[in-house]
Amino acid sequence: MIELSHIQEARSRLSGGAIKETPCLESEALSERCGVHLFLKYETLQRTGSFKPRGALNRLLTLSSEEQTRGVIAASAGNHAQGVAYAAGVVGVDALIVMPEATPLVKVTRTQELGATVELHGQNLDEALSRAHELEAQKGLTFVHPFDDEAIIAGQGTVGLEILEQVPDVEAIVSPIGGGGLISGIATAVKALRPEVKVYGVQSEAAPAMKQSYDAGEWRPSEITPTIAEGITLKRPGTLTFPIIHRLVDGIQLVSEAEIEGAVYELLETGKALTEGAGAAGYCAIRNGRFSDLEGKKVVVILCGANIDLNILGRIIERALLKQHRLVRLGITVRDRPGGLAQMLDIVAQQEANVLHIHHNRVFTETAFWQVDVELILETRNRPHIDQLLEALTQAGYPRIEELGVPLVPAPHL
Repeated sequence: MIELSHIQEARSRLSGGAIKETPCLESEALSERCGVHLFLKYETLQRTGSFKPRGALNRLLTLSSEEQTRGVIAASAGNHAQGVAYAAGVVGVDALIVMPEATPLVKVTRTQELGATVELHGQNLDEALSRAHELEAQKGLTFVHPFDDEAIIAGQGTVGLEILEQVPDVEAIVSPIGGGGLISGIATAVKALRPEVKVYGVQSEAAPAMKQSYDAGEWRPSEITPTIAEGITLKRPGTLTFPIIHRLVDGIQLVSEAEIEGAVYELLETGKALTEGAGAAGYCAIRNGRFSDLEGKKVVVILCGANIDLNILGRIIERALLKQHRLVRLGITVRDRPGGLAQMLDIVAQQEANVLHIHHNRVFTETAFWQVDVELILETRNRPHIDQLLEALTQAGYPRIEELGVPLVPAPHL
């Protein structure tokens, strides 16, 4: 059993400066959009960009001297790898991290830069985990579990103690759930000190194991599908975490991929906060009204991680701009003569649209010989601005003006 005293002891261990007491600040702009007094707990500002070093360092600080000498091992494709590597560097022990072979190079490099040795093995996390347990037995290393460990849960629970001090009149806390280490620790701390405070969890529809187990009242694994919230993607609930969550957490809701996309974008543009998909899940649930009893209340949402691949972030931004009608792709057929393209672009300029990309196609087209197809990607202000531009091009008499790639189903709130 994890108790408040274990979390208080963990906080004392972590007081040396290696773990930050991260800020918890109200966002007026996001509060207005969500209909609550919304506070953001910025675990994204930890040294590794997520909350993971709290539990990892607490676990390593409980090692015996003999265990420290032998070293530790973990399996992870993301934030846990960096958390263990960082904690090992702080404590001064060797760390071996097994990562799937397909792990992005940037994550491998960051883990190595923090001082860990990385072994790439297997096509997925399950295969990497099996290899880690083999090495654990062969080398006598101590395995550091990402969530199903009492010291890990206690370390993550220090987030809850900080929230109660930073927002003394908080009425609800909303946390993403993967394996459940973070919300288990938070719920244990909060319910012991302020039992009236609601603690809610959020999972992706792509990986709903904890939600399904919570609703059923018993441990149930679940199939998973690809998701941009990979940090909370697990097939099965934790053996230690599930009973805590079932006993102390007030509810779990699911959010869709489109909603997570919208939340990442909105936190970045309006909230000025960079998050990964998993880190945005809590805000996503509030923004989309998953917890109807929180209207007008003081709510803390935990931004649990910011380690998002920049290619994924770029795609999220572009897709969001398209759905907001701030990007448009047009196909226009113009006369293939000197000045024909310039005349069309002059109309675009007069309408104050900005050209991002232009493709001039004479060959791969069914247009007449003296015509040419032009594809434009433009920056625009909104839907009326696009309509105004289309009207101006129509008035100019071009034989084909086509809006390409129009999203059929806009993401929520975009």
